[in-house]
Amino acid sequence: MARGYDSDRERKHSLSLLGKDLARRAKSRCELTRVSGVPLVTYEIPPIPREPDFDRCLLVSEHVLAQLEKPRALVSGGWHHLKEVIWSDVPAVQTMALRILRHLARSNPWAQNLIDETYLDPEVTERADEADL
Repeated sequence: MARGYDSDRERKHSLSLLGKDLARRAKSRCELTRVSGVPLVTYEIPPIPREPDFDRCLLVSEHVLAQLEKPRALVSGGWHHLKEVIWSDVPAVQTMALRILRHLARSNPWAQNLIDETYLDPEVTERADEADL
């Protein structure tokens, strides 16, 4: 039990070390909604690597985190802004935007249309294929 606690604490510490660089990259805004002035947390893109990886982390609002952790809570009307976010120059942002769009496309034609209209680097598409939302 103590070993699990210690490794969790070490991981959180390692993630916190990425915080300043993430905040700088995100300009202190949620990277998926671009909202500022709200508490932000580090989100690791699944599958989670053994060691925290800056390129697999996003800075997101607590509201977004709650939806990512429970995809059934995704409100499709609240994600139309992904038509702009998908063009981010940050591959991690593109990866999560694509995963969210794929999830929403199951019941929302606008999301599938956006996927069809978007060309992403094959590496981003492969990373998005690694796991579902």
